[in-house]
Amino acid sequence: MMEVSNGGNVETSMDVIDLGAFVGDLSIEDDFSSDDVSLEGLQHELEECKDDDVVANILSKGIKLRDYTKTVEKNLREVELDSIQDYIQESDNLLSLHDQIRDCDIILSQMESLLSGFQAEIGSISSDIKVLQEKSMDMGLKLKNRKVAESKLAKFVEDIIVPPRMIDVIVDGEVNDEYMRTLEILSKKLKFVATDSFVSTSMALKDVQPELERLRQKALSKVFEFIVQKLYALRKPKTNIQILQQSVLLKYKYIISFVKEHGKEVYSEVRAAYIDTMNKVLSAHFRAYIQSLEKLQLDIATSSDLIGIEARSSGLFSTRREPLKNRSSVFALGDRINILKEIDQPALIPHIAEASSQKYPYEVLFRSLHKLLMDTSSSEYLFCGPFAVIDEHFNAILSNSFDAIGLMLMIRLTHQHQLIMSRRRIPCLDSYLDKANISLWPRFKMVFDMHLSSLRSANVKTLWEDDVHPHYVMRRYAEFTASLIHLNVDYGDGQLEMNLERLRMAVDDLIMKLSTQFRKSKLQSVFLINNYDMTISVLKEAGPDGGKVQMHFEDVLKSQTSIFVEELLLEHFSDLIKFLKTRASEDPSSSSEKAITVGDVEPLVKDFASRWKDAIELMHKDVITSFSNFLCGMEILRTSLTQLLLYYTRLSECVKKVPGGSALNKDLVSIQLIIHEIRKFSRTF
Repeated sequence: MMEVSNGGNVETSMDVIDLGAFVGDLSIEDDFSSDDVSLEGLQHELEECKDDDVVANILSKGIKLRDYTKTVEKNLREVELDSIQDYIQESDNLLSLHDQIRDCDIILSQMESLLSGFQAEIGSISSDIKVLQEKSMDMGLKLKNRKVAESKLAKFVEDIIVPPRMIDVIVDGEVNDEYMRTLEILSKKLKFVATDSFVSTSMALKDVQPELERLRQKALSKVFEFIVQKLYALRKPKTNIQILQQSVLLKYKYIISFVKEHGKEVYSEVRAAYIDTMNKVLSAHFRAYIQSLEKLQLDIATSSDLIGIEARSSGLFSTRREPLKNRSSVFALGDRINILKEIDQPALIPHIAEASSQKYPYEVLFRSLHKLLMDTSSSEYLFCGPFAVIDEHFNAILSNSFDAIGLMLMIRLTHQHQLIMSRRRIPCLDSYLDKANISLWPRFKMVFDMHLSSLRSANVKTLWEDDVHPHYVMRRYAEFTASLIHLNVDYGDGQLEMNLERLRMAVDDLIMKLSTQFRKSKLQSVFLINNYDMTISVLKEAGPDGGKVQMHFEDVLKSQTSIFVEELLLEHFSDLIKFLKTRASEDPSSSSEKAITVGDVEPLVKDFASRWKDAIELMHKDVITSFSNFLCGMEILRTSLTQLLLYYTRLSECVKKVPGGSALNKDLVSIQLIIHEIRKFSRTF
């Protein structure tokens, strides 16, 4: 690298170099003619080199290029000579380094020869190792094959051999846990002999198979005797079947599996013996349970407990009212509906119920009997015998049942029992429950038709009583209908709704016939209103599901109320009402002979003014004594007074239109006064 002396250092403090200022000062040697030198592009090259320190130094000093070149060549020569001198001085060291390098080459050559020998020896050892590896793999494969053969042969020997201990246990041993473990071993050997194709071609099978067959037959014979003995124990009186099943039959359940798998004929015999035993045992238990339940039965209805049958008896000391007895639930559902909420409760225990001297409607006994049947069937899937016992009992009870509500409750219970068995996924009771349902519906229809027929064929003269209060036949009907409607809420049985409509039409016809026995039309309306109001109240008490039946009675109640109001007002203000209905529409200002005059309206005005308060009081007493339901009576009284106010308002307007009618203003009762009087009864209401 070129060195620059201290005297030739460029002044670096210059901030800006004006290259154009030095171009004109450059001097050219004489031996260069202007034709040899081309200055084209010089300005551009100067611009590019203006940042170079050396160029900037030359331009700032004004040095000639030739002189500067000679200086540079001189410096380079001096440097070259110095380098040669340095090399000569270090020649001894370089020679020594050369000798060391040569010695290293000799040593490395010897090392190369030694390593080549090692490589050859290692190659020989690698060949030996490869041979040993191949021998080792061959020996490992042979060992593996021998182990596989040994394991298969050992398993074959173990599966096919018949140990003496197994023979002793099966032939002479007692049936216990060890015996069942031995049966499991025998079962595996029998399966092995029967399923493995390799065994069938072996010579060992010919020696072992006869022994296995004899052991199988001996085991089946011994197991059959053991099971039959245990089944006979179930027939002993006062035997707890469930404990015996849990402690014995379930404990030895593998025995049954062995018999089913290796002795089909013996299994069929065992199954038949079990079914026969359980048939007899459970049939006896159910028969005893049914006999105990029959002692708890409360008779609700007989063939004479029908809606349209009169409540009188023909005895000498008979009363005109239906006697109080334990048949209050013949027509009313009452608390009997709770049986549907107790569907999962335990069955009745007869001796506890007898100790408390309790009696139950048959639907309670029906639920308990079927609860026990379902639980027994669920725990004993093969059980099939007691159906006949229950069928016999059920048919006997059903043929003498006239309790329509109880029959409908049993129909709903049967439906719930079907759902329970479906959730348990136990189909063994499906046919029985279907049969029970099919038996219940026709019986219910027959009893229902008996009620319907009793209404249609009822003797009006024997049923009629000179009393405007609700008739007991209508109360029976209301309670009976409300009960069936309530039991049909979640089922929507259209056939039952049609039957209820037929019953409603029959009772409508009967109650109208009974009302005609009253001579006065007002009493007829009072009788009908009391009966309709009572029916609506009973339907509402049973629940908000009265439906079409309730709507019908509400409509006829409104109609009879309007009739009664007119009859009541006619009884006290007949002249006023007749005048308003016949002549109030005439024009008082007309000149016809029939025109309304003061003389026509004066008696009416004075008569009303003289006794209207007394008449209202009489109407109030009449309503109070006529209607059983106080609220209904007060509502009818308010309607009557409102209608009276409308009539009197029309009379007042008519008086104002009559020529000279102003003379009667002093006798007219103020409308506000009448309204004030009406409000008194409204406050009472």
